[in-house]
Parts: sequence; C-alpha cells; structure tokens
Amino acid sequence: MIDMHTHVLPGVDDGAADLDEALTLLAMAADSGVGTVVTTPHCNIPEEIGNYVCPELDALWRALGREVRRAGIPVGLCRGMEVFATEDLPELLEQGRVWTLNGTPYFLTEFSFGEDPDFCFDVLRRCAEKGFRPVIAHPERYIFVQEEPAIAYEWCTRGYALQLNKGSLLGRFGGGAQRAAELLMDHGLAACVASDAHSPVRRTTHMGEIRRYLTERWGGDYARLVLEENPSRILAGRELLGYEPIPVL
Repeated sequence: MIDMHTHVLPGVDDGAADLDEALTLLAMAADSGVGTVVTTPHCNIPEEIGNYVCPELDALWRALGREVRRAGIPVGLCRGMEVFATEDLPELLEQGRVWTLNGTPYFLTEFSFGEDPDFCFDVLRRCAEKGFRPVIAHPERYIFVQEEPAIAYEWCTRGYALQLNKGSLLGRFGGGAQRAAELLMDHGLAACVASDAHSPVRRTTHMGEIRRYLTERWGGDYARLVLEENPSRILAGRELLGYEPIPVL
C-alpha cells in the first residue's frame, strides 16, 4: 500500500513530535503492509504554520530517510505537503515554494472546514490552469461537501482527485464525515484513501483495518485502486484510474 497523507516529518507541525515518534509511526505503517509513505506536513496555514520549501526542511526530510534506513524499517519515503488553500496558492505552486507529491504536477491541498465553496472552485481552477493537478484532502470532512455532495462530483468531472481519510470511513470523525465518505465511495468518486496520521496513539499510520473494511464493503478491486493503483499513479504523475463517476443528486 501507499499512504498518501501523513504527518510523520518530526517537529514541524501537529504530527510526530520527534524522531522517535516518527520512526514508531513508520514502523507501524510497514507492519500493516504499507510500502511507501508520503510525508505531507501542514504548509501555508495563515498565522500558524509556514513550512515553505527551504534548505532546513529539505535537510530534515533527508535525515528522516537516513534514520529509517538505519533502523531497517522497510518503507520508502516520498515528499509532499498538505498545503492550506489561500488566494495565492497558484503562485506558491508556480514559484516552487511548496512540495508537490513526489515532484509531480499533483499536489495535496486542504481547505478550512467551513470554507465558501465558490472560493474553493476558484482557487482549484487557477491551480489547474497553471498545469497543476489538485488532490483534495479529506473532502468528506468539509461542511459544504456534507451538505451538498454534488460539489465532490463536480470536482471529479474537472479532473481533481479526492483523498478520503481512513478515520472518516471508520466513523472516527463523526456521522457527517462517515456518511459523506461512504457516499463518495459508493459513487466511485474516491481516488485514494490515506491515514492522515498524526500520532502513534490516535490517527495512526496503521492501514490494515481500513484495507479489510474497504475489501469487505466495496471489494478487493476497489480497495486496491484507492490504496495502491491510484496512489502509485499520482506519485508517477500519471492519469488516474477509477470507476465511472455516478452523479450525486
């Protein structure tokens, strides 16, 4: 499996606090069958977290990779960021101030949970016009998607990828997020499912339970699509595969 959304880079956001915690998270991922972990620290949160591309962040990422190899943890690491969407996001991408997913045109982005959907559409459109491919983090957790899931269908028709959180599907973010996540799966709108891991205790990197659940409810082919095939294609910068999206009324 490939985990597309994790906060395992130590000491830079509300994820892994230090190297020991980061290695624990990565070992947990490996034990559950994950072969590649994408490090996606929070980035560009106004007045809270910057984490723009810089030599210090690059050195930290490389150091984590060395420690993973030294510890013998059988996972590969890829770069990325969970970039908070602001008005200037298209320019930040164009200037190379944020890491895209493994250096491809795909980038992981999130919104405020109560954001105006018109703002979301505008920012995503302008990013796409500059040649970047949005991967929208946990759409099921946004209030406007829960209230109007047809928005998610519209995003898919525009070529944007939707990344669901395992915790949402397992009911750990409340009934609204769970119902929205199930609907997106039922309608063939999910491109990938990831951990959005923050700690070894809650919101962990362990992906075994979600693989079993996806397989039991939607079948092995769909589970492989969202846990292996599409994440692999995103990291290679290739077009995504999927079931024919079913319109959400």
